[in-house]
This record gives sequence, C-alpha cells and structure tokens, in this order.
Amino acid sequence: PCKFLCWLGWATLFAIALSVNSLSKHDMFDYGEQAGDQLLEQGTDQTQALILNQSMFFFDGAYDTVYINTNGFLAVEEPKVESEYLGKMPASFGMIAIFLGDLDNSDGVGKVYYRQDSRPSVLLRTIDHISQAFPQDDEIKPTHALIITWENVAAHGEHGRGDGLDRKRNTFQLVVASMASASYAILFYPREGLQYISTPVAGQSVPVQAGFSQGLVQAWFSWSSSQGPYYRIATDDEASVRQLSEETNSGRRGVWVYEIGTSPFFSSITPESPPRNNGEQQEIDFPPYEHEEEEETPEPELYPEPVQTSYPEPVQTSYPEPVQNRYPETLQPPRYQPQTPQVVVVDEDDALDVDVFAYSSETCASNRQKCSSFADCKDYTNGYCCHCRPGFYGNGKDCVAEGKPQRMNGKVSGRVFVGNSPSPLEFYNNDLHSYVVANDGRAYVAISTIPAGLGPSLQPLSSLGGVIGWAFALEQPGYENGFSIIGGVFSRQAEVTFLPGNERLTIKQEFKGVDEHDHLVVSTELEGRLPEVPHGSTVQIDPYKELYQYGSNRITSSSNRDYTVSLLDGSVQTKTYQWRQTITYQSCPNDEAVRAVQPTQQLSVDQIFVMYDSGNQLIRYAMSNKIGSIHGDPPEQNPCFTGRHGCDTNAACRPGEGVQFTCECSTGFTGDGRQCYDIDECRETPEICGSHAVCNNQPGTFRCECVDGFQFASNGKTCVEVDRPIDHCQRGTNNCDIPERARCSYTGASAYICSCLSGFVGDGHTCQDIDECEQGRCHQDAVCYNAQGSFTCQCRPGFHGDGFRCAPGSPELEKTQCERDRESIQVSSDTGSFTFFRPRPAVSQYVPTCDQHGAYEPTQCHGSIGQCWCVDGNGQEVPNTRTGPGQRPLCIDQGVIPPPIGPTTRPDVSPVAPGTHLLFAQSGKIEHIPLDGYSMNKGEAKALLHLPDRVVIAVAYDCVEKMVYWTDITGPSISKRNDVLLLSSLDLESPEGLAIDYLARLMFWTDSMKDRIEVAKLDGSQRRVLFDTDLVNPRPIVADPSYGRLYWADWNRDGPKIEMSNMDGTDRTVLVKDDLGLPNGLTYDPESQQLCWADAGTRKVQCMDPNGRNRRTIVEGIQYPFAIVSHGRNLYYTDWRREAVVAVDRTTDRETDEFLPQKRSRVYGIATTPTQCPQAYNYCSNNGGCSHLCLPRRGGFTCRCPDVVDGSCVGRNL
Repeated sequence: PCKFLCWLGWATLFAIALSVNSLSKHDMFDYGEQAGDQLLEQGTDQTQALILNQSMFFFDGAYDTVYINTNGFLAVEEPKVESEYLGKMPASFGMIAIFLGDLDNSDGVGKVYYRQDSRPSVLLRTIDHISQAFPQDDEIKPTHALIITWENVAAHGEHGRGDGLDRKRNTFQLVVASMASASYAILFYPREGLQYISTPVAGQSVPVQAGFSQGLVQAWFSWSSSQGPYYRIATDDEASVRQLSEETNSGRRGVWVYEIGTSPFFSSITPESPPRNNGEQQEIDFPPYEHEEEEETPEPELYPEPVQTSYPEPVQTSYPEPVQNRYPETLQPPRYQPQTPQVVVVDEDDALDVDVFAYSSETCASNRQKCSSFADCKDYTNGYCCHCRPGFYGNGKDCVAEGKPQRMNGKVSGRVFVGNSPSPLEFYNNDLHSYVVANDGRAYVAISTIPAGLGPSLQPLSSLGGVIGWAFALEQPGYENGFSIIGGVFSRQAEVTFLPGNERLTIKQEFKGVDEHDHLVVSTELEGRLPEVPHGSTVQIDPYKELYQYGSNRITSSSNRDYTVSLLDGSVQTKTYQWRQTITYQSCPNDEAVRAVQPTQQLSVDQIFVMYDSGNQLIRYAMSNKIGSIHGDPPEQNPCFTGRHGCDTNAACRPGEGVQFTCECSTGFTGDGRQCYDIDECRETPEICGSHAVCNNQPGTFRCECVDGFQFASNGKTCVEVDRPIDHCQRGTNNCDIPERARCSYTGASAYICSCLSGFVGDGHTCQDIDECEQGRCHQDAVCYNAQGSFTCQCRPGFHGDGFRCAPGSPELEKTQCERDRESIQVSSDTGSFTFFRPRPAVSQYVPTCDQHGAYEPTQCHGSIGQCWCVDGNGQEVPNTRTGPGQRPLCIDQGVIPPPIGPTTRPDVSPVAPGTHLLFAQSGKIEHIPLDGYSMNKGEAKALLHLPDRVVIAVAYDCVEKMVYWTDITGPSISKRNDVLLLSSLDLESPEGLAIDYLARLMFWTDSMKDRIEVAKLDGSQRRVLFDTDLVNPRPIVADPSYGRLYWADWNRDGPKIEMSNMDGTDRTVLVKDDLGLPNGLTYDPESQQLCWADAGTRKVQCMDPNGRNRRTIVEGIQYPFAIVSHGRNLYYTDWRREAVVAVDRTTDRETDEFLPQKRSRVYGIATTPTQCPQAYNYCSNNGGCSHLCLPRRGGFTCRCPDVVDGSCVGRNL
C-alpha cells in the first residue's frame, strides 16, 4: 500500500508541475507556410490590410477589415506613422498591442505570418483556452479565428556582427476567435521567445507595451473627439513586460485570454477569473454539433406532468415528474466580473499550491449585490464573504430556503457508443429536469428525447442524478449536504468503468447557480461507451454508500455499484461498475471558517428506481439520499432525520427531544407546517419593490423588475431612469411640418428625418405647395385647378376627356363591365332570344343592376325566382350567399372606386405604420422587439410580461383594445395581459394555438391533447366546440376576419395537413396534404392574401393563396421552426434549434436578420402588434343581432349557441 500511495503522490506532483510549466513555441497554434499562412512584407513599419471573412468585435464596434503591422500590433483602422504611437500610448486609433515596439524583420530572418482559419480542430483549441479563462460561459462556440505570429523579429536599430545571427529575437502570437456576438483575444508569450523587452524610440530605450486601445472616440453631444479606454496588460516598467511569459490570467503561464468586444452591448475588456487548476491540465472537449438531414424530425410532446406534493413510498414504477418537462428554459446566471483586473503569479516553488482564482480585496460596500438576495455580506481583513441568512442554506452566493423543494433545469449532450457498435449515438441539448423534496432527501430526474438505441443502456447510470441527490441530501445531525457547503456553482467530472467489459464513460457537468426563477441550472456532456442493455429489459440498482472527501476547493468520491438486469426471457444478469468523481468549486478565502476543510462524509442512497419510457423517449431516475457519518453510527430515529415526518413539501422539519419534532413552513410560505401556502408578497406589501418597479410573485419568493424606461442601479435594488431613445415621430414631438404637408420618418436612437409629401416642396420642416398648373401639366384644351398638394384638370366646353387628354366633341364614356353585361342582356331580350349570364342560372329575365359608377351592386336579385345573392367586384357570385324569397343577404360593398385625377401614391407603396412590435414567447415570459420598418430594433428588445413557472406557447394580439393574449400549458389556461385568467384548466389540456377575430370579438384555439378546435368570446364566455373529429395534433390556427375564415394545421405524422373553414364551422376543406412534414407555424397576410407556413419536417417556409393555388417555397434548409407571423413583405419565425427569431423577406426569398434573446432557450409563439387595426368589416361587428355567439362566414353569419346554454339562446343562419 505504501508503494502505491507514494507513487500516487509523486504522480500527482508531476501532474501539477506539468500543468504550470512555462509556455514553449510548440504550444502555440501552428504557423508558417505549412499551416497555410501568408507573409507580411519585410520592413520596419509594414502594414497589411486584411478583409475578414467574419466581423471582429472590438470594444463596442464590429470591424470587417483589420491591419497587421510589423511593430507587434493589430489595428482596426489604418495606422498612423510609427512616430505618433511608439512610446506615446494610448494611440489615436484602435489597436490590440500584443508586443508593441519598434520591431524589424527586414533582415530575412524575422517573419510575420497571418491567416484566417475556420477548421474545427483550430476552433476547438480556441474553445479550450477561452473556457479555461471563462468557466461559466457555456455558449462559447467560435466560428472564425485570425492567427498572427511574429517569429524571430528583432528590435529596430539593434545590430550584431552583420549576419543577424547574434541579434536578440522575439516570437509571440495573437489569436482572435470570433462568434456571432463576441470576440476573444488569446495572447501567447513563450518563455524562450522573449529575449528583449525594450526597443529604441527617439534615441532612448523604451519598454514595449501590451494592451487594448480603443483610440479616439466621438464625444456625445459634441463634435469633438476624446481618447477612448485603454486597457493595459503590462505597465511601463521592464519587470512587468518580463512577466508576460511568467504570469497568466488563464491558468497557463504565458497565455492571456480576454473578451475584447461584444454585441449589442459592451462594458469593458474582461479578464475573467480562471478556474482552479487541480493538479492536472484541464482539457475541455466540446463535440461539434453537426446538422444532419433526417428522414423524420421528432416532434416533442407539449404536455407537462403536474407537480405533486406527495409521493408514494417506497418509490414505485411511476413517480412524480418535474415541472415543465417539455418546454425547458436554459438560463444563464449573471456573470460576476472583477472590478479591477487581477493577475495570478505562478511560481515554480509554489507548484504544489497552485490557485489560479484571483480574489480581490474589495469590501461589501461595492460588492453587496454579488451576494444572494437571501444573504448578508461581511467584511474580513482580506476582503468580503457572503453568508446565507437564518432560514436559508448555501454558500452565500446561492441561498435557498430550508425545507423548500428544489427544481433543476438543464441540457444534456453526448457522443456514446453502445455495446460493440462501431458508430456512436450523438444527441445535443436534450432537456434535463429534476425535482428534489428537500425535507426528506428524495430526488427525481428525467431526461427527454433519448433514442431507443441508447435509452435502455442508460438505466444503470443513476449516477447522472447522483450529484443532485448529494447536493440536497437529507442531513443527519452535524453534517451538511453539498449545496450547504459549496452552493450551486461547481464543476463535476466522473469516470465510470463497467465490469467485466471495461467499457468507460466520462460525465462532465457544469452547475451554473440558481437562476431568476429559483431553479438550479446545469449542463451535462457524456462521452464514451456503455455496455448494451437489451430493449425491454429492466434494471435494479442495489442501495449503496459513497464517501465524499473534502479538500481545498475540491471534493472527491469513489464507489463500486452493483446492478441487476432482468431480460425479457426471464433471465437475470448481475453486473458492477466502478465510479470515481471530482467536484471543483470556488469558496470564499477570506473567512477562516469557510476555508476550513470539511470532514469526510458518507452519502447513503437507497430506494433507487430507474426506467426507460420508450413511448415518450424519457429516461427516469429516482432515489432517496442521506448524508452523515462514515462510522456507521446507529441510525437516527427522529422523523426529521428519517424523512418520515409528514411535513408539507414546502416545510422544514425541526427535531425535538427523542422522536418529537415540529413542522415549520419555509420562508415565503405560511401555514401550520403540515399544510403550507405561498405568501403573495406583491399583494400583501404592494410597495415592496420601491418606486418605478413591478413586483412578480413566485413560489416562496418574489422578484422586482424595473418598469419601462428604468433599470437597476449598481446596488441591484433601486430603479433609476435610463437615457432611452425617443421616437419623436410617434410621440408627435418632432419639428416637421404638419402631417398634411410632411412625413416624419424615425431612423433609430432619437433621430428622425422630415420630408415633404408628394405635391409639396421644402426641407420637411417647412413645405410649400407646388402649383402644378404653372408647369403645364394639363392638356392645352383643358383648365387646370390647383389644390394643396394636388391639382385637377378639366376639358374646356366643347371638348371631352380626362383633362390630360382632350378631344373635340361630346364625351362618350367607356362602359363598365356591368353596363356592358346589362346592355347585352337587354339587346338579347329585344331580339327575342336570350343568353346565359354565368355563373348565375340561365333565366332570360335576369338583368344585373349597376350603381351610379357603373359597378355591380353588391346585392343582385332575380325577381322571377325570388332569390338574391352577393357578388364580388367582377360580378361573380360569392359562394353560400344565395337566399330564398323574402330575404336579402348582407353583402359587402366591393364597388369600383372612380379613378383619381392627378398624382397619387403608387399602389404598391404601403409604408409600415410606426410603433409596430413583434411579440414572442420564451417559456416563462413574453418579450417584445420594436420594428423600425421591417428591421428588428434588437437593442430595444425587452421582456413584456414575466410569467414564472409557466410555459407560454401561443401569443395573440387584439388591435382594438391593445391587449395581449396567450396560452399556457402548465395551468393549462388562456389569459390576457395583467394575468387575467379567461379559461382555466377546466376542460383544457394543451392549448397550443390561438387566434383573435378583432371584428367579431372572438377567440379561437386548438387543443392538441383533446384534439379539437373551440371558440369563445374574448372574455372566455359562451364557449363552443367547432371541431372534434379528424384531428390528431392540431397546433397553429389563424383567422381572416374580413372573410370569416379560419385556417389551421395538424402535424399528425401519419397525415399532416392544412385545413380551412368558415368561422361558424361550415365548409371545412383540406387545403394542403402533400409534401408536408411538421407544419408547426401558420400565418395569413390579408394584404397580399397569402397563407404561409413553416414546416419543421421539410424545413421549408412556403406560401400560397387561400384557395390552395400558386404554392411556392420562400426559403428552405431552415432548422426547426415553431411559429410564424407576417408583417408587410416580411415573415418572422421562431426557431427551436437556433433559439432565435428569424426574419425572411418574401420579395427576395431569403433570410435577412436574426434576433438572439439575451437568455437562450426555446422560443415559441410569435405575433405582431399593429398600431391600428386593418380596415375591414364582417357581419358580426355588432354581434349581428344574435342572442349569444355570432360566428362569421363568407357572405354572412350564423347565430350559434354555446355548449352550455341557459335556455334563452336562439340559433339561426343569416
């Protein structure tokens, strides 16, 4: 044993020494001609402009062209002459100074290489370095790298023997990694590569400089410029420059990593505190996500299992599932950045105690907001620490209420081989949900969308949820669970070896703290091989015990676990796997009590249940966890320590003498402990959030949000006014001429442009009428009459025409179609014969009636047969409008409008009204994005409604009352803004589509679990089922109030289709059934009369007319659309995989823009908020005289009774 332990100790020392070893040239990114590099021209001050394949973010700007210079820097604008910046930093232009001095490569020995690279191997290396410096950022996915290497460059003016071989030379490298919204700089200073640290400047030896300079920036409210920020890596003394190869901010000597620019907002250059290096070099492997064509895209279920407050014991074959197991929310907690940059010095002599975290010595005065809102901040000699208040537990940064159930959400990705299969099964961003009953230690975990080829073999791996059980295990007297000690931010890596086959699997998990909804957030990666468990087999895992050994910011554990596989043929196999795991975290070093090493503890796990649900593709784990002594002490009999106490799940159990105990409701709840109810702090203390803030109640707590136009101050509590852009056009606070003469166009920020309307001239602030009569616009035989903004022309007596063309003689107006038809019938009657007037019945005495302009009267009647019907503008009969004797249909006037005289707006020009927004749902909230014309104003996007613990699916907008409506599948319910509940869970299961008829004041919705379509008044009353047959998975539904039509889609895998009907349920028709996969989104544009849909199966967006003709593809190759809406020439759709809102231009058939929410998770329904309702009419605008429901249809309406009537309802067709 001694030999083994000694060997292990030396191996550990050797690993630690390796991890802090200095950087060599071989550790830099590959460079040179063999790597595909280009060469900078030789010289002493050479510059090469390089057009980037992808924009680079630097401070608050985005740059497509950069400039590489001999003198050890990369600029974002053309550099000045070297005399203006050498020794005079900061420079007047933006630059990354990696080793700025007067450098020289003119002797042919020194070279400057550069290239752009997007190869996966290169990008993975950038991810490795960035992730070590920014361990809490899990969305680091660079798509472009710029690599610049200065090799063997000399200082200008320093000469040796003449052959250049004895000159001191330096080698260093800059890598800029960019993704869609951020750029990072990775600087490499190999120890043997820095042979000099100063260069001659103006006759003096000046130390080189390293840092980031923004250059001159335009001052606000003036035309002057001022020097922008300058972030220095090295100071002006040579010792600081020499330490570039000896120090680090990323855990590896000589390697420096910085976030140098972000979009749309940027605060400062960020040297994030790096992770602790626990004796071995961390290697972070991010498997690339490859989008593959699939024959069938799985459609996730949308119905969440309800949370139950009690669970059967022992755990049976089914158990309560966590909340929202179908619509996850992947949330990132705020990243706490140091106020001042900190540098960690790694000395050779200190190799055994490497701590690459940088702790500042700041006080609570400026850092109190970094503590949990349920914690107090306390100052110590060397800094501050956070401590949870009584009634809460955690590490101070994260605190949760004692006794309160805990929920966890996250994502699982992996690349796993099963059995002897040569091909791995890959999955990406699968949903993980967990629910822990904290007062008895029971933990439940579910992972969704696990394919049948992998699911059964994951059953033995209950350890996936084991760390969750340890974090919230039931504590025995004198012992603490994981969350009490380290909080919710930590990393966990586990190695599993299965026996006897020696299959190995690696589990990597990043726990990211408690999010704004009080849920713990985690990401999980699996890599390796599992022994195969045949499909249909069940797995039983024996109870086990596991020792947790605590060190400084490090916890280790190991165990052997036995499990039994019961096969379908009745045979049983007993197997084993070995389990080793390491948990790393950051504790507060300023409090001796916190820093003290915890004693070894034992986790006891029993009542283990595992199951793979092949029907729903879910893997489920359940277990009971206790944390206590390693000495096998007699078990505690007090119910608080056994978990058999009967307290409410939102209560803490308080032990007394012997087996006595009391139940105490958790903070934020009230009751006797046996039954606890949430306290609505917002209702009981309306002013709890202070001025300019809104209070949102949550289970056990509440959250304050600043109202529009305000934001939290640095203390994180007070709402202060922000300088927000103002749309002066919409407010009417502009100085343009009156709207009758000028147009105000909003251009973003608080700017606008004034322009004169057609027929006026001026600068937009003052517009004068143009006298077109002076320009001779009319015919010479006509008289011109000028008017404000227009004019008319009228032929003189004795001439006829339109005034632009006049001819002698009396006018003979051209007859309209109606007049010609009427004349032809009359002529036929006069000759004793008759003709058929299609599409009406061929009755000789029928003569069409025309109005004063010669247009068809909207109502046509045939007296001899006593029938009337509606016609359109071409005289064609509107279907289903014909009435019998004594009745006349209510027809919409579609008569022709007399042609205008003089200049008019082009008919295809339809300016978008200001103030239109996009609304979209993102699980527990609804966000809005202002639209500038057709462009998304991303900088102004913000949450409109916070709806915690809900999954909002469909969103709709009533343009009359300016009201937002939505569906929620966790209730389930249908509600409107201010959280007014219209329809609750009564006879609702999964409402996923919602449409509003703003004219008839109706709402229509689909229910994919009940397989039906329903209608009700906007207040939720007079509910009626329209369709409950031939529906399998109805989801999107849209209304066309002008024509009384409904359109919906059913993503039934065996027969997807798009259907249409009248709003009263008549004339149901299948419009599309071919070439459909998963038609998730549907929208109708009344202006262009186009019905468009987004299909997650075919991955296309397509449109057609409402009669099923002229179908065409707008875009294809999209990823996973969920909902779609039209606005002018654009379509906007939400995408699950991209977690974005995407804009598509229908006129160019291409995507034009993308909005990525600040907190990335799946996005659902989408709608627009027009500033005014479209001009339209339907027969139910005033309820049509119906006693209850007035349901429009094309050419008329129907009075219908709700499903539950009071006896006074009268139904009829009109």
